[in-house]
Amino acid sequence: MYHKLFFIFIILLLSPVATICTTDGKKESGHFYTVTKVVDGDTFWVDDGSVKGLKIRLIGVDAPESRNTGRKEMAYYGKEASVYLSWLIGGKKVRFEYDVDRFDQYDRTLAYVYLENGIFVNANLVKNGYAMVMTVPPNVKYADTFLKLARKARNRKRGLWGE
Repeated sequence: MYHKLFFIFIILLLSPVATICTTDGKKESGHFYTVTKVVDGDTFWVDDGSVKGLKIRLIGVDAPESRNTGRKEMAYYGKEASVYLSWLIGGKKVRFEYDVDRFDQYDRTLAYVYLENGIFVNANLVKNGYAMVMTVPPNVKYADTFLKLARKARNRKRGLWGE
């Protein structure tokens, strides 16, 4: 009996899809994924083992558009935001934390993203002026944090708030 329980415990512990509960009960991925492509300053792809990969949209932030698309035009500081995110996470391993909604209307996975060294990517972009705060309820877990960081970035003239 104890051998079976021990075996089940080891399997769960080593499982790549294991999840960890945060203090507020939301789940976060205990698995790290390699970033394969940065689309722009707030969207990227990771290798999740599928053929296509998994498209991630950062929760709570909005980076300026880095290129012209059918619906939107390239915006001031868009290229810089995209280059910065590529430098920050390109080819690196990240883990996810989720809020209430797991997907957006474009079927992108919505996530708060952390590097292996603990850097909170969403907050880092706002803090350094590469993204603005974009709160879309019900995903508001870090809205207050992002607003404080945005005020500091604006006051310090960082990134898109510079001259």
